Formats: sequence, structure tokens, C-alpha cells
Amino acid sequence: MNYIKQIENYKPYNEQEVYDKKLILDFIKENSNNLFRENLAAHITSSAIVVNQEMTKVLFAYHNIYDSWSWVGGHNDGDPDLLKVAIKETKEETGVKEVRPYSNDIFMLDVIYVENHIKKGKYVPDHLHLNLSFLLIASENQKLVVKPDENQGVKWIELDRVFEMISEPRMIPVYKKAFDKLAALK
Repeated sequence: MNYIKQIENYKPYNEQEVYDKKLILDFIKENSNNLFRENLAAHITSSAIVVNQEMTKVLFAYHNIYDSWSWVGGHNDGDPDLLKVAIKETKEETGVKEVRPYSNDIFMLDVIYVENHIKKGKYVPDHLHLNLSFLLIASENQKLVVKPDENQGVKWIELDRVFEMISEPRMIPVYKKAFDKLAALK
């Protein structure tokens, strides 16, 4: 299924997702380069909420740019396979070798404001990530590896401790939504 159909078929969880879904689909319609970060206003990104088999812990990385513990994911860079990108980014950013989707369906949908920053010595202006997230399952027994150009740490965090670890206030509602949805699956 192509990524536009996948987004069209996604059933919003709440009012925020209703509006964000409309914004994402309107943006895609008006911007043929929506999968590329060369679109400086906004672009599609794919993220993952990676949990253990019991769904009691989440795998987070301490991101250099955001200076906070957070989910993993990244730019699609032209790849329309949203799930494949989320899995690839999870492996690259955490070192896990084996990870599987809970479902092939989008788990969450969010428009996320990204402040300007320097990445690899280059200025990146303020922009939006039109983010599609997937729920992934991985074993806690796998070796975790820091990716120094992206993060300073990778670890499993008990779900009830996550909000103690986050220093990005704008992400709290996103993670709260994720964990509420996760609780409904148990």
C-alpha cells in the first residue's frame, strides 16, 4: 500500500490527530517533495515506539539535538515505505538487530515543530516533521549501541518512569498518547 493511502486509511485517535492528518494530507497534495528534507518547510518522517514483549518498557535514545531522552526515528529521504524507515532508523539509532512491527499499520500521527539547529556543521531552519509512528517490539536482551553523531545514550526505560526522563515539554503529550494507546492494547 502506498504511503498516502496508508495515511488516508489511518483512523485518528483524538482531535489533534484529526487536524494533523488533514494538514499532512493537504501538504502531500501540494508538495511533491514531501518525502525529502530538502523541503525546508516540512517533510515526512517515520518514528517508532519500541517496547519490550511485555509492553512494560520503552527503548529510548538520548538525542543530541533535542538534549532529551526520546523515541527513535528519522527522515524518509525519498523512501515511501514508512514502516521500513521506522525499522531502519530503530536499528541504526539503538543497535538492536531484531525488531518486529506489532502491526504494519500506523500507530500514531503527529505534526511536530522542530527548532532550528546545526546538524553535521550545517544550519537547519525551523520546520515541521509530518511524523508517522509505528509500534515495534524488540527483546531487551539485545546489545544496545550508541550512535555518537545522533545520540549519547540508549536504554530501556520503565513506562512509569519515562516522564521523569524527558526534558522536551512539547513531546509529553505525544508520549502520553502513545502510552495510553499502548495500555489499551494490553
